[in-house]
Amino acid sequence: MKRTMSRLRALLNLYNYDLTQDEVEETYLDNLFNESDEKLEYDIDFYNELVNGVKNHLKDIDKIIAVSLKKYSLDQLSYVDRNLIRIATYELKYTKTSKNIIINEILDLSHEYSETDKFSSVKFNNALLENIALKVENGK
Repeated sequence: MKRTMSRLRALLNLYNYDLTQDEVEETYLDNLFNESDEKLEYDIDFYNELVNGVKNHLKDIDKIIAVSLKKYSLDQLSYVDRNLIRIATYELKYTKTSKNIIINEILDLSHEYSETDKFSSVKFNNALLENIALKVENGK
């Protein structure tokens, strides 16, 4: 659960960065997460790795995503989906976390935060992540 919350927190940070090119205030995220009744614990080291890793490798990550997309460009992805895919791509390329765990976690977040009645982002993101995973496994 802590890693899931780290991914969600990283999503919010990267979403904000994608929109504004500004760093998000950690106190803002703390307040946002602490508004609920339950304490939402996260792995701060993993969170920092995701945020800094995506930002530091953004060019390479976006290139991998762009060549993996079919009939779409990176700019056509919603901000939420684009940053979920960036997080997954970073993890697939730069960590030893299992491909299945990464994809399942990202699809769960897609379902929760990106799914709409008219468009199944989960199916789209699943196909895209499978493409990305193949490219990363083959060193492309």
